[in-house]
Amino acid sequence: MKHVLIVDDSASIRQRLITLLTESPRIRIVGETGDSGEALDTMARVQPDTVILDIRMPGGSGIELLKQIKTRYPEMKVIMLTNFDYSTYRRQCRLLGADHFLNKTMEFEKILDTILDDPAR
Repeated sequence: MKHVLIVDDSASIRQRLITLLTESPRIRIVGETGDSGEALDTMARVQPDTVILDIRMPGGSGIELLKQIKTRYPEMKVIMLTNFDYSTYRRQCRLLGADHFLNKTMEFEKILDTILDDPAR
């Protein structure tokens, strides 16, 4: 079972993700937050193995949060899901350890397979 934390400032995106991901009995949503400043506290509390992370949010940059996640939890899978699908962001996130980088507009439906296709960590 994959334990997933959703970190995105859009309540509607979080709800769409919850609806999509709860279709699979192999995924359990262990938390959600709309503020990157709260995300690390939430991670420590719920201990996900996968984080879905937006780039721009209140409380700080998702890219900065990615750095912190990979420093504290190097085995945690991080999936960047954003509308800011620029090659510089994509490259920077890969260099910082993001496992996947998906465009919300064009690749939203790939999130389920992206989580399930990777082996458990």
